[in-house]
Amino acid sequence: MPLRDRNKWPHVVFIPIPAQSHIKCMLKLARLLHHKGLQITFVNTESNHNLLLKSSGSHDLNGAPSFQFKTVPDGVASTWDGEREPIKALDQVSKYLGTNFLDSFLDLVAGLDTPVTCIICDGFMTFTKTPLAAEKLGVPIILFWTFAACGFMGFYQAKALMEKGLVPLKDESYLTNGYLDTLIDVPGMKGIRLKDLPEHVYGLKPMAWALKFMVEAAQMADKVSHVIIHTFDELEDNLIKELKSIFTDIYTVGPLQLLLDQNKEIETMNFSSNGYSLWKEEPECVQWLESKEPNSVVYVNFGSLTVMSLQDLLEFGWGLVNSNYSFLWIIRHDLVGRGPAVLPKELEEAIKRKGLIASWCSQEDVLAHSSVGGFLTHGGWGSVIESLSAGVPMICWPFSGDQRTNCRQMCKEWEVGMEIGRNVKRDEVEKVLRELMEGVDGRKMRNKAMDWKKMAENATGPNGSSSQNIEKLVNKISMFSRNLHIFSKY
Repeated sequence: MPLRDRNKWPHVVFIPIPAQSHIKCMLKLARLLHHKGLQITFVNTESNHNLLLKSSGSHDLNGAPSFQFKTVPDGVASTWDGEREPIKALDQVSKYLGTNFLDSFLDLVAGLDTPVTCIICDGFMTFTKTPLAAEKLGVPIILFWTFAACGFMGFYQAKALMEKGLVPLKDESYLTNGYLDTLIDVPGMKGIRLKDLPEHVYGLKPMAWALKFMVEAAQMADKVSHVIIHTFDELEDNLIKELKSIFTDIYTVGPLQLLLDQNKEIETMNFSSNGYSLWKEEPECVQWLESKEPNSVVYVNFGSLTVMSLQDLLEFGWGLVNSNYSFLWIIRHDLVGRGPAVLPKELEEAIKRKGLIASWCSQEDVLAHSSVGGFLTHGGWGSVIESLSAGVPMICWPFSGDQRTNCRQMCKEWEVGMEIGRNVKRDEVEKVLRELMEGVDGRKMRNKAMDWKKMAENATGPNGSSSQNIEKLVNKISMFSRNLHIFSKY
């Protein structure tokens, strides 16, 4: 369609949760839908938009026809510089948005040049009354769960578990008395234990509010007919069949990066791949990998929200050094809680001989590099699906949320990973790294990871399941637009 006609295209407003991985995932889908002929308004909080500008430059976020960024206040933009503990910052912003988002968003929409066709909202942003906003605007809402189907189902179980009386836990003794090994009935997932679900399900104080939040999110999901999940059918076939029996319209659209790779002309838009990140990505990471042999490097990154103790950091560090493999280790400025990540001089010198430490990188580029042979990860879904897309096996150290469920699936169902104990010990780190990189099980996992890579490529190919679902989603949104146009005449 000629650019002059773009103002007639269906207009989708994206609302991500204000967290790095969610913004990145939703922005990728937004770019795909824009390429398919939809107008896009992407709504960030002011502080996160400022971080995007800082990391990418304003030239990367403007200029694409009918693709615009808008912001809503978040209560911290004037003081936020990205330099505080990530979870506390997210909590602070979320509390503000819970009270103030609805009015700010409705004011924002009132100022847009073209009418809104529909809202694509992060499944966990419903606490900001986005369904009410859609109702007031008279437009449909689609919930986008940026998780795997297993991760979504894990959260979705909160309501059923509470109704069965399995949660909340009576007290903290239930964390250690074997109760968490209880097998539970999760549709499409066999052999799942309570401990494989997000810890928020437990409902223990002071996190009791989290169970309530999850139950309310699940109840809201039941009221929405249209759901998007960042996975592909071949990976989670049984689960997706179960979800299709629950929701009227479900679209599996992953891996998004591979779909973007199928449409190279998308990259000609005036914001680059770095435009997904709230932090500056260091090109030195990929440059350093160029000097390494194939499958010889361990990539280490615990994501954007994980926080660990300095002791855990040191155990990981010595385990990496003692394994004697080359490693690229991403250590965020806020990775260590209650203080900076100051390494002993002896460890620093040992790291320099075998490793490279950076503060952030383009993870897709790193995982796709031929020198990377394994990934030590927290198991966040963005990291897992990017690793599967690259055919890289994993060691998982889950921190919170869906990471426990992802870890269970990658180890037991997809056979591409190993779990490392929560209480980090350097000897265990060294042992699992050696097994991953050169052991018999490690070779099996690498072969299996390459199989999943091929299936992911097929799913995102011209006739693949995810490619077809993108087309179905575009057609559904176009139908929304036609219906709204007809309704507006009366």
